[in-house]
Amino acid sequence: MRTLGARADSSLAAFLDARTAEGLLYEHLADGKVRCVACGHRCVIFPGRRGICRVRFNHGGTLRVPWGYVAGLQCDPTEKKPFYHVLPGSTTLTFGMLGCSLHCPGCQNWATSQTLRDPAAGTEPEKISARELVAHGLRCGARLVASSYNEPLITSEWAVAVFTEAHQAGLRTCFVSNGNATPEVLSYLRPWCDCFKVDLKSMNARNYRALGGVLDRVLATIRLVYAMGFWMEIVTLVIPGWNDSDEELATAARFIASISPDTPWHVTAFHGDYKMADRGSTTAAALLRAARIGQAEGLRFVYAGNLPGQVGTYEQTRCPLCRAVLVERSGYYIRQNRMEASGGRCPDCRQAIAGIWS
Repeated sequence: MRTLGARADSSLAAFLDARTAEGLLYEHLADGKVRCVACGHRCVIFPGRRGICRVRFNHGGTLRVPWGYVAGLQCDPTEKKPFYHVLPGSTTLTFGMLGCSLHCPGCQNWATSQTLRDPAAGTEPEKISARELVAHGLRCGARLVASSYNEPLITSEWAVAVFTEAHQAGLRTCFVSNGNATPEVLSYLRPWCDCFKVDLKSMNARNYRALGGVLDRVLATIRLVYAMGFWMEIVTLVIPGWNDSDEELATAARFIASISPDTPWHVTAFHGDYKMADRGSTTAAALLRAARIGQAEGLRFVYAGNLPGQVGTYEQTRCPLCRAVLVERSGYYIRQNRMEASGGRCPDCRQAIAGIWS
């Protein structure tokens, strides 16, 4: 895909608006208004106007939503999503559209997420059908299909169309999301989506407000994703001076452990990007500190990411009972996978290990 750089938003908006379908995640209101329920903003949208995401809009009293294109398409290691307890060593076909419900200044995918909000953002989209997309995944040997790169909640209708094809082809499916969800969208997704990764960006309500979000909404999403039976993993991008205090990291880990101590928590390294390009990168020592805090708060599976070879045992999946190495990793490369034939149990002590292993 080609990055557009500075260009007239109107031309891209026209392209995207022509590739839409009537949404399912909305309510009709008086005077032609609609209420979108695809994300936690629950935008009330007047005729001719757009929601906060800028890609869902009201056309004559009907909510139009993104459909039939991708702005990113790639076969990646499943560990890159990151899902460490889902089919280790497998490949995931990852697709993305455009737009986001937040405006994070340190976004690592800002060229796709901030389209129609920032004139410098934008990746040229390409038309594709759900069937063509899944066929591409099968050709590259994928075992999963993931919606990522932008915020997938705001393109949920298209994701379900793709995931329906994926399930029919025998593939697992997953969302890589900021967690700004609603019960309605999670109920809509659940029959078609197997795995859900949530970015828990901070435990500070003020930080979330600066991103255009609400902390309590994300915490409610995490509770509901777990209760509804998605396989869930959580990621916190550790940003120096923003969310990396011992107290905040401990609060995050304590909350996750209260949902389930078996929930994998990935603490990953930040690098300066977008509007935080001048901020220093996260060190290996900071990731190790965060990972140890997570373990001290009772989490059984804590992973330090993005710095392969620098974070010791925190790349590996270990049995929480006997501490045997179950999956040995170096970055996204799997050196050893002892779980594949073990029926989801530690092959040494037979302890059940939460995840999707076969």
